[in-house]
Amino acid sequence: MTREATQGYLAAIESGDLLPAIFFEGEFASGWVRLWTGPHDIEWNDHIWTGAGALIGLGALEETSEVVASGTTVSLSGVPMNLIGLAIEEARQGKPGRIWLAMLTPDREVIANPVQAFSGRLDVPEISEDGASCTITISYESRLIDLGTARSWRYTHESQQVLHPGDRGFEHVTSIQDKEITWGRG
Repeated sequence: MTREATQGYLAAIESGDLLPAIFFEGEFASGWVRLWTGPHDIEWNDHIWTGAGALIGLGALEETSEVVASGTTVSLSGVPMNLIGLAIEEARQGKPGRIWLAMLTPDREVIANPVQAFSGRLDVPEISEDGASCTITISYESRLIDLGTARSWRYTHESQQVLHPGDRGFEHVTSIQDKEITWGRG
């Protein structure tokens, strides 16, 4: 897949002063968590991103020309044991998460328009511990995974009442399903 490069990216490539960075944001029960691979907090995209440094890890980011549902993982290592319960309580299946690949100037400023490398929904958190600290790994799945899921909603009065109580739009669907209509006959 080809991508358009901004003038800032092209200038950074030509100068050779490339400082790559990865930005991650994910929604949890109490709000958004925004992390990046640097050592200190940074402002980008009207948000403050917490520097997680080498503590943050990412799984493989696949990009193919085929329509496939791919996923990735985001992990945070060195988490104190007292925060494990909070991490488990905060994770909600289906909440969105995004990953951007960015380049920074030597002054640690984000060059315009980082590339969004992944967008998906939280699947499951996984925790591995070694006694003193642990690693939390969260799996994210592409929204294309929904294409394989059967839908339970039907065009019936009952399904419509669950979505919009009081709506009578599908009230007579069952009475007309086997009705023979003569159209255009003399």
